[in-house]
Amino acid sequence: MRVLVIGSGAREHALVLALRRDPAVNALYAAPGNAGIAQLAEIRPVDPCSAEAVVALAADLNADLVVIGPEVPLVLGVADAVRAAGIACFGPSASAARIEGSKAFAKDVMSAAGVRTAHSEIVDTPAELDDALDRFGPTWVVKDDGLAAGKGVVVTADRHAARDHGAELLENGHPVLLESFLDGPEVSLFCLVDGETVVPLLPAQDHKRVGDGDTGPNTGGMGAYTPLPWLPEETVTAIVEDVVKPVAAEMVRRGSAFSGLLYAGLAIGAAGPSVVEFNCRFGDPETQAVLALLESPLAELLNATATGTLAQVAAPRWRDGSAITVVVAAENYPGRPRIGDVITGAGDGDRDDSAVLHAGTAQREDGALVSSGGRVLSVVGIGADLSEARAHAYDRIASIKLPGSHYRTDIGLAAVEDRITV
Repeated sequence: MRVLVIGSGAREHALVLALRRDPAVNALYAAPGNAGIAQLAEIRPVDPCSAEAVVALAADLNADLVVIGPEVPLVLGVADAVRAAGIACFGPSASAARIEGSKAFAKDVMSAAGVRTAHSEIVDTPAELDDALDRFGPTWVVKDDGLAAGKGVVVTADRHAARDHGAELLENGHPVLLESFLDGPEVSLFCLVDGETVVPLLPAQDHKRVGDGDTGPNTGGMGAYTPLPWLPEETVTAIVEDVVKPVAAEMVRRGSAFSGLLYAGLAIGAAGPSVVEFNCRFGDPETQAVLALLESPLAELLNATATGTLAQVAAPRWRDGSAITVVVAAENYPGRPRIGDVITGAGDGDRDDSAVLHAGTAQREDGALVSSGGRVLSVVGIGADLSEARAHAYDRIASIKLPGSHYRTDIGLAAVEDRITV
């Protein structure tokens, strides 16, 4: 199988690494890729958001399967164009990708499917904002209705901060989604979805805020771990049966059948799982941890999903133990990051207990590895349990040097210390 992966982050690095382990993959390409992915796959330049360019590249490479990592190309219909060219594509149509591209659309689907989620209102004019805010609180959840790379959300007990974020979104022409606050620990559950066939992967937990103890602003994700020792197996079953399957069936009913990776972000509260959001692709940084434990051939799973044969494939097999991802971010992230700094200690290769996956990296003409984005590296640790996986990840981070960089020291710590309960 000849496989082309579209994207340039640590999520795509994790996908490429897992695909490289699949004996059925005899040619592996990535576009545009990054400095780390270039060690594993042949890199080709492409604009991931240009359907014409992606189709031309896939045809030129004689690709059997195209795997689209980021959400923006999916929302723009790149997967539709690839399929229209007769090439199998892992990723939903633009119509189905609206489940992430429009939170209002996602809410409508959930309502029709009878799925529990937060009460919400859409505000699209400044004149409505104050009255709408009065109907929420004392903790306000204010979201950008469109794509915001995980950073368009403010959760705050400060009404002024909530209003400022809402007003800024409206000033930039973005509708605002106000939601009631959902209590309970959050879970990310990735499911391979082929129409009404749903195959769950391991549940994970993301750490969104930039600082230890869940302090500071939201980011695209500072770390994640899997599996979740505090989450009962029957809760995962309930999420699949009561959330993902009804939503998948509703998408089919609407003529927008989902094909690809459906990511359910949920809060596990006293009343049971409630949906915080849906995404239409593998999440970052959870993917880096989840795929580190996958033993099944990834290309087989992705290709079966893309070709409508997922029901015929054996359920995924998983390595025993735990995996954790810790993100090393550039100075000033999640604000405008400082880039161009030299990175050392990141090129020691993958080990059985750890890996360094690249996100915002580039190779200078003199061969030096430099930072080129906000989230620069994802360091993955694997162990017999979460405590050992944490130790391996943070031991690996200690050898990496990037001026001004920062990372959270408490990824997965609350679970290790048994401070998370359902």
